[in-house]
Amino acid sequence: MSTVRTRFAPSPTGRMHVGNLRTALYAYLIAKHEGGSFMLRIEDTDQERFVEGALDIIYRTLAKTGLVHDEGPDKDGGYGPYVQSERNAQGIYLKYAKQLIEQGDAYYCFCTKERLESLKSQVGDKEIAMYDKHCLHLSKEEVEAKLAAGEPYVIRFNMPTEGTTTFSDDIYGDITVPNNELDDLILIKSDGYPTYNFANVIDDHLMGITHVVRGNEYLSSSPKYNRIYEAFGWEIPTYVHCPLITNEEHKKLSKRSGHSSYEDLLEQGFLTEAIVNYVALLGWCPEDNQEIFSLEELVKVFDYHHMSKSPAVFDIQKLKWMNGEYMKAMDDEKFYEMALPYLKQAITREIDLKKVASMVKTRIEVFPDIPELVDFFEAVPEYDNAMYTHKKMKTNPEISLEVLAKVLPVLEAQEDYSNDALYELLCGFAKENGYKNGQILWPIRTALSGKQMTPAGATEILEVLGKEESLKRIQAAIEKLS
Repeated sequence: MSTVRTRFAPSPTGRMHVGNLRTALYAYLIAKHEGGSFMLRIEDTDQERFVEGALDIIYRTLAKTGLVHDEGPDKDGGYGPYVQSERNAQGIYLKYAKQLIEQGDAYYCFCTKERLESLKSQVGDKEIAMYDKHCLHLSKEEVEAKLAAGEPYVIRFNMPTEGTTTFSDDIYGDITVPNNELDDLILIKSDGYPTYNFANVIDDHLMGITHVVRGNEYLSSSPKYNRIYEAFGWEIPTYVHCPLITNEEHKKLSKRSGHSSYEDLLEQGFLTEAIVNYVALLGWCPEDNQEIFSLEELVKVFDYHHMSKSPAVFDIQKLKWMNGEYMKAMDDEKFYEMALPYLKQAITREIDLKKVASMVKTRIEVFPDIPELVDFFEAVPEYDNAMYTHKKMKTNPEISLEVLAKVLPVLEAQEDYSNDALYELLCGFAKENGYKNGQILWPIRTALSGKQMTPAGATEILEVLGKEESLKRIQAAIEKLS
């Protein structure tokens, strides 16, 4: 068996869509699972869509996600150049197109835009233009005269009109189409660049690609690729078409969703490892339903035969859950380093931010959740006295006022403001005075935070705020309740 060789062949047109990241990931996993090689090829034949800086995005994304390519524009593995415009400049595509012309499998087409427009017909709600092979019937002399006169042309593939073409995909099985439905596709455009379809076939063959991984929107054009392979007498690679990725409304995941690209997700505070893990599960399912995988684990278990045909739903809530799991498992130092900018957004006073970070670590799903959880450390927000009511704790504003007034001198006399010492002090106070612990701790926590939910209990908040600030806040609460 030959070595498995896969490729990721993005077009430099902007941010990396989640679907593209998945294609790169699956191509990488298929190669690495078999100990093969993973190649990066840049498909820039559509010069109009080229975006400045998009190449950097591709390199940066692959580096950050750990999808290290074995060869590509920056790592020659003997199959270069790896950029289609550079390959085109070497005349690679034109050479093969002319070989097809000589074989009778392709021809020059000089039809004008107007003539092509006139071939369009309405089929249902779609406008379809099937080329009528008009220029196939030009004599050799006519073609030479037009070329000599400098008439613009494209080169078209001569599809058979009788019989059928069967195409086989490892996920979707065999797909058979009548040949009269296959258009004479353009191989070389009038600007001298190859079409995406043609350049792909030539490059995949010359670069020894064994497995072609791509989105299932290319399924319908795949029979055409087979015709080109067969015309050259080349071996057809294994095709692996990935299912569509949709949003929660089952529509194609688009830029409007706000989380369609890898960069969008990073900006929203997701961790790269969680994104890669989640994207792996969009269309593939491990045998034992495990959900959390490192990239190394994915390489071991990824079997593309377990991919799904049905569309995969990008569920942002599920990704948030997974991201939260990754955060919990994170090294404390690293978590603190990444959380710091978000903590500083909300807190400017001098307090131990490391302690605050450890409070929120198990309570958030993405980093931007942090400011809203911790902003009370900066200042107590406006709140309603009804917040002191808690049926389970058997407390209300009246009891809370009484408790805070009694506990204030006790806290004033306390020197040791560490969590453990404070907890012992307050539980002892509750016992002596016939209160439940919650009846003491709930009002204190509310007075310190002005919030229903906090990332920590009363004594931990007292410790972080320190004696002076804590007493000031309890004093303010007593006045508010009075």
